[in-house]
Amino acid sequence: MVKNSFHKKFQLNSSSFSSVAELQAYTKVFSEEMHQFLESWFSKSDSIIVQTSGSTGAPKPISLKKEFVIHSAKATGLYFDLQENTSALLCLPIHYIAGKMMLIRALTLGWQLDVIETNSHPLQEIDKVYDFAAMVPLQLENSLASIQLIKKIIVGGGVVSGRLQEKLQRVSTDVFATYGMTETITHIAVKKLNNFTLASAKAVNESFYHTLPNVTIYKDERNCLVIRAPKVAAAVIFTNDVVQLVSDRQFEWLGRFDNVINSGGIKLHPEKIEEKLAAIITNRFFVIGKQDEKLGEKLILVIEGKHQEITYESINLSKFEVPKETYFVAKFVETATGKIQRKKTLQKVFTK
Repeated sequence: MVKNSFHKKFQLNSSSFSSVAELQAYTKVFSEEMHQFLESWFSKSDSIIVQTSGSTGAPKPISLKKEFVIHSAKATGLYFDLQENTSALLCLPIHYIAGKMMLIRALTLGWQLDVIETNSHPLQEIDKVYDFAAMVPLQLENSLASIQLIKKIIVGGGVVSGRLQEKLQRVSTDVFATYGMTETITHIAVKKLNNFTLASAKAVNESFYHTLPNVTIYKDERNCLVIRAPKVAAAVIFTNDVVQLVSDRQFEWLGRFDNVINSGGIKLHPEKIEEKLAAIITNRFFVIGKQDEKLGEKLILVIEGKHQEITYESINLSKFEVPKETYFVAKFVETATGKIQRKKTLQKVFTK
């Protein structure tokens, strides 16, 4: 059970608090949603209820032990060397686990946390330097002009494109992609995206996630990642993420098992094909399988926006990875957190 207290160095929007009651009075005025979450956090219950993002199914509430949540917060602080007096920016919605965890890390570790309204350009009005922030890829992309204001950034909630990673090689901020889910209380593995040392320069061309301490990984018969993380999850977690194990602490993420396309007996991972296509397509897009009498499924490309001509000669696609058809749609169907819903978007394309 969580004690009815928080780290004495904790600050919220430059304000310090002498008691939970004082903090609660402040959040009651500042953010009703944060206030309600903190009421749950400081309650006598040994767990909290959080909402999944809905990226791989319908959003649903799940229960997380507060003890595990604290372990997760401490693991992040230890891994990234973010101890008391860390200045951090919260620019994610408190409604979901990623935003909640920024607040819990601050409460647990004694951070100085500033909270701003969630939008796609989080640094637009910022002129202060921070040690740490968490963003989704769109926020990161839109923040490159001011990215030097944040010393370390973790990015989750979507794939960081190859084009964005190339841009990150020119910034001083240390940026890390994260792997995790609500059930693992955010990330259980991270991947450095830029600022590699000479000793690890080879890693620029690799896509390996490194697990945090106290995490064991292996694959099931589908080649999907299985996670045993007893500090943050009571049960073993069987994912739908197809991976290649590099070692007992490293893995390469290949894509979602649900998205794998079987085209004429060739298994295609859309996410890997999309990495290559990102070099020539600037609009949002995805590839997906469409039923085909001859191939079983054929690879098609769906692009958001107006019609444009696409040529593939400049990128390294195998003959199986070249889309057989291309479709355009004015607006993708999204989850509440802005993730593309591929199948629903495809339904929209073919019901026009």
